[in-house]
Amino acid sequence: MKGPIQSVEVTYLVHATEDPRKMEQALSRLLGAETAPDLERLEGHFGNEILRARLHLVGDEAGRAFESLASRIPRGVKEEVLGDLHSHLDEHAALFLRFDKQSLVSGSVAMGSADAVRVKVKPRRFMMKGGAEGFFAGLLGGR
Repeated sequence: MKGPIQSVEVTYLVHATEDPRKMEQALSRLLGAETAPDLERLEGHFGNEILRARLHLVGDEAGRAFESLASRIPRGVKEEVLGDLHSHLDEHAALFLRFDKQSLVSGSVAMGSADAVRVKVKPRRFMMKGGAEGFFAGLLGGR
């Protein structure tokens, strides 16, 4: 039987002064997945190289990654997300989270907006009972 999560997509930027392997290791710890992200080379405003990283997990791997992510989010951060869950959802019931990249590299999980790691969690809509907020609140341990 398929799990409640259809896909997990993680995107972030790696600047020329950063080590992309550190971010990959941080994501491996956070998601429990050893999949390497796809990298796209971009050029910054001053000609510096920037890598746009995208990790797309589907099916069982996405479900396991979300479970790992949910288990590693500290209670205070979960309460922050759950308290304003509607602002983390789009019109297609996908959950959007932004984590501070430097915190993840240092081994902790904190919400962030500038230089963030963007996580999009797409549910299996047919498995949602009671709407997206109740669905994700249950998966994050809020209800």
